[in-house]
Amino acid sequence: MPPTSASTGAAASRRPRRGEGQWALGYREPLNKNEENKKNDDGLNVRRRIIDIYAKAGFDSIDPADLRGRLRWYGLYTQRAPGIDGGKTAVLEPEELDDRYFMLRVRIDGGQLSVAQLRAVAEISTAYGRDTADITDRQNVQLHWVRIEDVPAIWEKLEAVGLSTTEACGDTPRVILGCPLAGIADDEVIDATPEIQRVHDDHIGSPLFSNLPRKFKTSIAGCSVHCTNHEINDVAFVGVTGPDGAPGYDLFVGGGLSTNPMFAQRLGTFVRPDQLSEVWAGVCSVFRDYGYRRLRHRARIKFLVKDWGAAKFREVLEKDYLGYALPDGPAPELDPGTRRDHVGVHRQRDGRNYVGFAPRVGRVSGTKLARIADLAEAHGSDRVRTTADQKLVVLDVADDRVDSLVDALEAEDLQVRPSTFRRQTMACTGIEYCKLAIVETKARGISLIDELERRLPDFPEPITVNINGCPNSCARIQVADIGLKGQLVTDRGTGEQVEGFQVHLGGGMGLNAGFGRKVRGLKTTAAELPDYVERVLRRFLEQKADGEAFAQWAARAAEADLA
Repeated sequence: MPPTSASTGAAASRRPRRGEGQWALGYREPLNKNEENKKNDDGLNVRRRIIDIYAKAGFDSIDPADLRGRLRWYGLYTQRAPGIDGGKTAVLEPEELDDRYFMLRVRIDGGQLSVAQLRAVAEISTAYGRDTADITDRQNVQLHWVRIEDVPAIWEKLEAVGLSTTEACGDTPRVILGCPLAGIADDEVIDATPEIQRVHDDHIGSPLFSNLPRKFKTSIAGCSVHCTNHEINDVAFVGVTGPDGAPGYDLFVGGGLSTNPMFAQRLGTFVRPDQLSEVWAGVCSVFRDYGYRRLRHRARIKFLVKDWGAAKFREVLEKDYLGYALPDGPAPELDPGTRRDHVGVHRQRDGRNYVGFAPRVGRVSGTKLARIADLAEAHGSDRVRTTADQKLVVLDVADDRVDSLVDALEAEDLQVRPSTFRRQTMACTGIEYCKLAIVETKARGISLIDELERRLPDFPEPITVNINGCPNSCARIQVADIGLKGQLVTDRGTGEQVEGFQVHLGGGMGLNAGFGRKVRGLKTTAAELPDYVERVLRRFLEQKADGEAFAQWAARAAEADLA
């Protein structure tokens, strides 16, 4: 519910010296072009124009405010025109970077797919997306080369199996992360599937939340290893056992990475499952009404939470939006491990098995997705899951079918027993398709895996390597053991500007949460990347103490040993 007049008056007494465009403080006039576009027309309204006008008249008929704004409310971004190098990313105008094709995100809340749904996504990829598909670290499937003329047919096919692209992008509540093992894991605190579904049904596509200051990322999970990374979501509900012994959720708000990384702050509340949808709406409403709309780079909820603090945020949420106080509750038990991806063969609580496997940096294809659907079905499963680490999991496999499924997946280069490098290397979309990127990422990640497997075939430690094409950290570089931020660097041999990376070392989440160490001047060219990673990993093995993790070593190592 909106703030009362009394609460709005009280809030006005806390008015910042410079207006940040906060609606609840009376700043309703748009302060930038994005806010003006949203005021002029709700992004949700663009669906009708796509169907009635743009799909019929073609790319040139698209209003520029829709093309570079409202189309995102349905998961559509123009992809990068081919042949534009990274040095021009921040120089050219948007229309010069735009291709006439789109990147399309299919929303997969909780990472939950039936075989029919996976097969529909695969068929869309092959029919309309040149057989492209990436599993993202937000549990979506991302397609490329989509024409505006084909979008209505794509929607029809998705919606026939219960999927959509609604609010997959834009200043909206994006896909809800959930544990892929929800409802089957022996050690989960709570099965969050009903809560994910309720939030989706109650609020996604609602005009109440279709004009937020920026994107709004949610995770809801009862996973014991915290695979949805609650620490870096805008709002996160984390499974805990409540004061009365019943399971529920602890609430975190204000996490996010990009150029100003911040971990979410714990509000200290216990949320019952039946309250979760209402509490989610309350948090989202606080962001909508008090979020900073003046400057785009400060418009995420993390800046509001940082300025207010957890106590004030909780007070405003409870008094002005919920109308009741939430009880205090316990903090979640954190796992010290670094593997949250559910790869391998493991027992389900019902005696069957799940089989998690690793594509290379999330890159698959429509053809491969169709093959996965066929294999799952042939082995008695109707449930496939995506993970927040660009992996896939097949559920409900009987003991006598596990070996056959593992062999069939690995024959498709989908490793169930991957090396640490295959298992824990991620990459964002990169310059191949993304207009924000400066360097190539996917092919480079794939080749880096191959090189490290060749050079360090028996490497024993769980090392995460995250590769990002720009500073925005879609691939979570600040919380990786080795985080690589794409930028142009100077080649020492030729003196020319070439693709390369700034290096972050020793980031992580869980008990040892922290952002990676940046050593002044520590960069590598893309060509030298395998040499650099091999060198630093060998030094780690030589110098580490018994039981010492890479992040601990990186924090204490001499700068010369990290170069």
